[in-house]
Amino acid sequence: MEVLRVRVWAPLRRFVCLKLVLLLSLGAVLTPINQAAAASAVKAAIIVDMNSGSVLYTQAPDALRSPASLTKIMTLYILFAYLRAGKVTYDTDLKVSAHAASQSPTKLGLKPGSTIKVVDAIKALVTKSANDAAATIAENLGGTEENFARMMTQTARNLGMKNTTFRNASGLPNDEQLTTARDMAILATHVMKDYPEYYGHFETRYFTYKGRKYRNHNRLLFGYKGTDGIKTGYTRASGFNLTASVKRGDKHLVGVVLGGRTGAQRDAAMRALFDQHWAKARAGSPRQAR
Repeated sequence: MEVLRVRVWAPLRRFVCLKLVLLLSLGAVLTPINQAAAASAVKAAIIVDMNSGSVLYTQAPDALRSPASLTKIMTLYILFAYLRAGKVTYDTDLKVSAHAASQSPTKLGLKPGSTIKVVDAIKALVTKSANDAAATIAENLGGTEENFARMMTQTARNLGMKNTTFRNASGLPNDEQLTTARDMAILATHVMKDYPEYYGHFETRYFTYKGRKYRNHNRLLFGYKGTDGIKTGYTRASGFNLTASVKRGDKHLVGVVLGGRTGAQRDAAMRALFDQHWAKARAGSPRQAR
């Protein structure tokens, strides 16, 4: 039987092909990756049920990795302690040194001799991940960034973060600044439980400072249901890192992924791991972590 051949008008044919390509591309983005694919996209990961304290998933949870800007979660944890103790307030002016102003991007562009209020420094770390603001916090609280980094490491030990060492307050490259997925999950848990009155800052989506508007780097805040924080990180040494918290109804999961090849793969891995372990999460009020 002869096959009927229809000649398609060339512009229409190109339009149909383009539309097909776009649909296939969109499908690739929207199709959820499975756990194996998620594991291959990152170097380390952990999912913790905040209600039961149970660890639902691990992948190389104790492998030493560079924290990059996840470091700033500890910087803020210590700042929150100063806030609660009344040693500083949201309106306290933090002095910017030449050292702090000289930090590599990402930063606000703070000038030596200027000041920034504590509340603005907090939001700058959460959204812009500003390294100059992180160093400014460190110097104002610790005298020097080196002293503050020692405070950070000691605090980590006190919290049970056995494999974490800090050398600066920002997460800028340092071969001795190391952590693990498990330790970052411990830190995230303590931020939420120890300083619930300040944890909400991690949900800040936009921050405006001196006429410029900054968008939070944590893309899960903008498109993954229930996300309420907390922080991204990236350097060449670390790859793409993310600590995230998701609440839906009376379930609450915290996840950490370290060493993603791209930001998109890191985010996809985190979403996949949350999706795949949500059914195992315990509903109800939190218990003491195990």
